Amino acid sequence: MNDFLKIVFIISFFSYPIAKAQSFSTKGQFWASGLTGNDAPSGQSAFESSMGYIPTFSLSRDLSDFTLFDFEWAYRLDRSYSGDSLVSNHEKNHRLWIRYSSEKVEVRLGLQKIIFGPSQILRTLSWFDTFDLTDPTGQTDGVDAFRLKWFPSNSLSIWSWAIQNAQDTLSFGGRAELSSSYGEFGFTFHVDPSKTPQQIGQLGIMMPEPHQRFALDIRHDGFIGSWMESAVIVSEHSDLKMTTIGADYTLPIANGLLIMTESMFIKNRNADDQMFTAFMAMLPLGMVHSTMFIAQFDWQEDRVYSYFRWSATYDKFSLNLLLSQSPKRKEYGLPVEAFPKSVVGFGTGIQFMFIYNH
Repeated sequence: MNDFLKIVFIISFFSYPIAKAQSFSTKGQFWASGLTGNDAPSGQSAFESSMGYIPTFSLSRDLSDFTLFDFEWAYRLDRSYSGDSLVSNHEKNHRLWIRYSSEKVEVRLGLQKIIFGPSQILRTLSWFDTFDLTDPTGQTDGVDAFRLKWFPSNSLSIWSWAIQNAQDTLSFGGRAELSSSYGEFGFTFHVDPSKTPQQIGQLGIMMPEPHQRFALDIRHDGFIGSWMESAVIVSEHSDLKMTTIGADYTLPIANGLLIMTESMFIKNRNADDQMFTAFMAMLPLGMVHSTMFIAQFDWQEDRVYSYFRWSATYDKFSLNLLLSQSPKRKEYGLPVEAFPKSVVGFGTGIQFMFIYNH
């Protein structure tokens, strides 16, 4: 069934007059940005711009006092320009799911967000999302999935899912989350039979064959907040271990200076070990303004990445000024063809982004 027929079927269901109450709502996010940097690809402009819009439509209907059906459809449109030349133009579904919810069970089917784990920057458990703390829009890609959540008690939730990837291969997994006085605990597993090479997480680590993933994560909020994510990804010819540890604390400076650090350790049977460290400082300035600074270190390659953002956030819109410093292309020692044709992520860059939410 194609996406258009799915939408028609769902709307027809919600139009059938059997519910106690139903509601319809719309929202959306528009953004526009301009970026320039000192390490533009050869033959391309040093100025890039982009704009995008995600309208979202939601329907819900109550079946009883504690059960409901709801539906969400979000469509993403975005364009990017290098100088005055169009370099990318995307139009696709961003979310398209239907959900049944009760006191103990939640069932969701369709294109949806699946995200978990306490880490914020060096995310061992970014298995199914593209969330990036440096992106002011806060958007992430979704996955086509069936997901079931069961809540046997207020302190325990059990997830299971089946995910269809771009090659029409069905993978499956699950997760258990336990809340106690000692902290928050999560155990996750996932089995992927796909033979097509795919990227694991956001660091570009490739898994070329069918594999299994197992992970444990813990968060404790005491005098300081602390967390750990650890994953093992195994296949016939590879063995990958990833661990992130992190901590945060709010200093009594001005309105509260939040400082945070994370370190990630990667052991790969087929490659050299890797270690990354990130530091973040975030300071709100009154009710409207805030600043954030992130420094990330790649210890094996001896590279440093820096990011600063000033934001002014109002009821419906925000203004964002972003400064970044990254290694230039020539510092990687790779052929020119290996790099994306974009200013983003290389050298010194400055970007302004306007975001409107309605």
